[in-house]
Amino acid sequence: MIADNLPVQTPQWKIHAMSPSWQAFAPLVVFAFVASVTPGPNNTMLAASGLNHGMRKTVPHILGVSIGFSVMIGIIGLGLGKLFEAVPQLYTVLKYASALYLLWLAWKIATSKSGSENSATSRPITFLQATGFQWVNPKAWVIAIGIVSAYMPQGNYLLNLLIVCLICCIVNLPSVSLWAGFGAVMKRWLRQPAILRSFNYGMAVLLVASLYPLMLENAHH
Repeated sequence: MIADNLPVQTPQWKIHAMSPSWQAFAPLVVFAFVASVTPGPNNTMLAASGLNHGMRKTVPHILGVSIGFSVMIGIIGLGLGKLFEAVPQLYTVLKYASALYLLWLAWKIATSKSGSENSATSRPITFLQATGFQWVNPKAWVIAIGIVSAYMPQGNYLLNLLIVCLICCIVNLPSVSLWAGFGAVMKRWLRQPAILRSFNYGMAVLLVASLYPLMLENAHH
């Protein structure tokens, strides 16, 4: 018979389920930083926006990328990823639609005017536009699905999903800001119209090049 005054011990697995281990999120921080700071559609567009519109006018774009991407992770974590597993044709349609949209954006960047001319003929991307862009950004899809499938700690799923979204937002915000800041700084040096056009052409080429992993994946299917 067990004595009544013996302490009741909570199983170890329940302790882990009740309180998330912050060490478990360390690999996520590293992955989120590398994924956020490396070249891709978001960063290419932010650099071009920083150059053509300045840092202050690009802030809504920056916030839209960071918050929109975090919301995307949350929605995928709540079950959208399972839908694509059940109906893979939906994901295929999304990939091709994303590719066409990115090609259109590349053309817009390549043909955009810079400096004072640009401010009179075009506007920077808004917060809502940047948020919505995450859903047609192939890199964002790959990263978000990878985070949910590989970097989500087990147990207490909703709490861990919320923590993952917050971590990604916090890490992503300064990372993408670097690209917008790079474009804004370059504006001070690239004052000649011909050089500014060359920079925009380069950003457009990088945006098209970011489609290479997507096309490579399609070739394997």
